Amino acid sequence: MNRIVAVLMLLAALPAHALTESEQEIQYLLATIEQAPCTFIRNGKSYDSADARSHIERKYNYILGKGHHPTAEQFIEHAATQSSFSGRAYQIQCPGEAAQPSAQWLLDALSQYRKNAAE
Repeated sequence: MNRIVAVLMLLAALPAHALTESEQEIQYLLATIEQAPCTFIRNGKSYDSADARSHIERKYNYILGKGHHPTAEQFIEHAATQSSFSGRAYQIQCPGEAAQPSAQWLLDALSQYRKNAAE
């Protein structure tokens, strides 16, 4: 009987909506953007990591608002790769490194996340 009560209490403590694997990956990528000591370049203008996360998260929330639940790769492609207005690719410039397309930087971060999760 005590076991049943303990299990019921554990289930009640779980969030009503547990994050899917894709949502976990996207949240990881957003956190990675925010914590990176890098400059994010959008339409030729530089932004810090907090501004970059905010902008990309707004685009992601717009996608969610349309009823789409993207995979991490789709999130990168549709929210974190290029300007919706100009079509110009976002760039990321990290200390001591050449600027690179945000899509590649995020795909590399996603690959590392998945590798670490598998270990």
